[in-house]
Amino acid sequence: MAVSIPILATVISLHLIAFVLAIGAESRRSTAKVVPDEYDERTYCVYTTDASTVYGMSAFALLLISQVVVNGVTRCLCFGKGLLTGTSSASCAVFLFVVSWVCFLGAEACLLAGSAKNAYHTKYRGIFHGEDLSCATLRKGVFAAGAALTLLSLFTSISYYWVHSRADTGGWEKHRNEGLGMATSSFPQHQQQQPTEFEKV
Repeated sequence: MAVSIPILATVISLHLIAFVLAIGAESRRSTAKVVPDEYDERTYCVYTTDASTVYGMSAFALLLISQVVVNGVTRCLCFGKGLLTGTSSASCAVFLFVVSWVCFLGAEACLLAGSAKNAYHTKYRGIFHGEDLSCATLRKGVFAAGAALTLLSLFTSISYYWVHSRADTGGWEKHRNEGLGMATSSFPQHQQQQPTEFEKV
């Protein structure tokens, strides 16, 4: 199986866009402050924009699409015609397949958890001047970890696709079967021609 340039371009583009969105989600995390309610003695939290949640979920979706594309082309390493056994390319392809899935799942977990936590808003906290109150917000670094794992997922996915294309047996088996078919089809014809020549003599 040859490496497809459109597939490479699609996977790289989706990963890079997801990375940029994850960085944007980290920089646009919601912040909050405690303010008193003007109608009673309770306090509540006022949050800023929820753009971070939108960025995080968009990066989550793009990374998922990219992973589906890579594993669809390589048939998830399980449903194709197999790899050339006993070669370093096959062992490397299996290793990169596992690592790419670990990076992908880690990145998706960070993006999903960060988006959910960022969307959670605390409303009323307690009695005004009663205690030192705080609002629930997302910790710094969750989306940044998702962005870093997205880059690792990009490198491992591209490497896995390239190594898999070298170790794939689909093209080799096709040419081998065609060669065997031509050899078996020409052999009976040669046997049939011999008696005719002998009869003429």
